[in-house]
Amino acid sequence: MIKKVVIAAAGRSTRMLQLALNKSKHLINIKKKPFIFYLLDNIFKAGYKEIILVIGYKAEKFKEILRNYRLPAKGCKIQFVNQFEILGEEKYGTACPLMCVEDIVGKENFLMVAGGDFYLPETLKKFRTLDDKYNYLAGYYHKQPQKYGVLSLDKKGFLKKIVEKPQKPIGNIINISLYRFTPEIFDKVKKIKKSKRGEYEVTDVVSLLAKEKKVKVIMVSNYWLDFGNPTDIIKLSKFLKDNNQK
Repeated sequence: MIKKVVIAAAGRSTRMLQLALNKSKHLINIKKKPFIFYLLDNIFKAGYKEIILVIGYKAEKFKEILRNYRLPAKGCKIQFVNQFEILGEEKYGTACPLMCVEDIVGKENFLMVAGGDFYLPETLKKFRTLDDKYNYLAGYYHKQPQKYGVLSLDKKGFLKKIVEKPQKPIGNIINISLYRFTPEIFDKVKKIKKSKRGEYEVTDVVSLLAKEKKVKVIMVSNYWLDFGNPTDIIKLSKFLKDNNQK
């Protein structure tokens, strides 16, 4: 059983505009509590016990607000890792959290999620019992795949490649930043270079493993939201209300 979950939440949240001037988007209130509280709740509901929360932007504000979060049960814990203190603010990208947690994760398999995405417990639970040598990522059918990283699979469910925001249609299965990694990921992250965007991308790390036939895709279909724009506050609030979630 996987116990540890790494949450990538160091970003500056520029798409949230003025709502994220004084705090990261993860701390924006939905109904009566910060967005990140819903993600933490759902991770613990899925059965995971240890959360490694990688923060950076407005880190002290993050810690201050998280003091109000109540752990759901004995044995559950949250550990903060400050990416900006470890790597500096100039080294940036979705692979950077991996560069900060190797000593904490150790030799265990672990889950990694985007701190700005909303996943249901049923989705997260699918990855908890995986216990083999492969790495996994979630595939999600989307009607507008061109806005995301699109997955190319072979007939056996192995990942062939990830194409970021393709201009020409190549499929409708997208990456939703939900990964189950083996410790092998830490060797690969040391081999990547900056992308064309000038960032260190977790998809580049995954692609190195995919070339060696070490990445499988698990399709998920439950509700998911990339919480990135002000309009997403309304979307998520409606979903929570319609599903009687506080």
